Amino acid sequence: MTETKDEIRHKVWNRLTEEKNGRFPFPLVHRIPNFKGAEKAAAFIQAMPEYQAAKVIKVNPDAPQLPLRKQILIDGKTLLVPTPRLKAGFIMVKPEWVPKGEERRAASLSHIKSYGKEIPLTEIPSIDFMVVGSVAIHPDGRRLGKGEGYADREYGILRELGNPPMPVVTSIHSSQLVQNEIPRDSFDLSVDWIATEEGLFSTNSPYEKPNGIEWEHVTEEEMEGMPVLKQLWELKYK
Repeated sequence: MTETKDEIRHKVWNRLTEEKNGRFPFPLVHRIPNFKGAEKAAAFIQAMPEYQAAKVIKVNPDAPQLPLRKQILIDGKTLLVPTPRLKAGFIMVKPEWVPKGEERRAASLSHIKSYGKEIPLTEIPSIDFMVVGSVAIHPDGRRLGKGEGYADREYGILRELGNPPMPVVTSIHSSQLVQNEIPRDSFDLSVDWIATEEGLFSTNSPYEKPNGIEWEHVTEEEMEGMPVLKQLWELKYK
């Protein structure tokens, strides 16, 4: 019998906890789990030609991707981070706004607003490369986040705004790789590469990424809870 998305998530959270491969913040459940070796995974991404060629990189705001966010600023690239729960859209941090040596602080969720600025949808630059956090990943690129659909929505928003398709990479602990048949919805975002503490590999994913927001799946409640969706609708369809 096929397991549900949530059953797979809980298996991974439990495995990370039992094998002591998770890192602060705890508990690992109901979040993108931080993991031992996150810096190594970040270094594998940093070595990618696609990363090196990118000028603007969008990264999720979670703890395991902090080493990469810091590195993006050190490498002189522009960082775009969604606000938690997409309440206020996106925060942009340009490397020239960050004094040398303060990159880690500027890339942390608690301080990013004092270095960067929230930008309206109309001012989002073209994104060259996208990094997402994950709870579980199938080697073929199917992905499970924590279950609230933010990465899928963020990619959809950027496509709605006219951003060309962008390569998507995730960094995880190798124990977050699963062979389970992850159920998939049409709006789910697949990943092109997976970086772990052990290395980087391409998924050769056969799954198409969202071309935009599937508005029929957006509830009134979500429109109110994520004002950015309401702004996007008004920008494009009113």
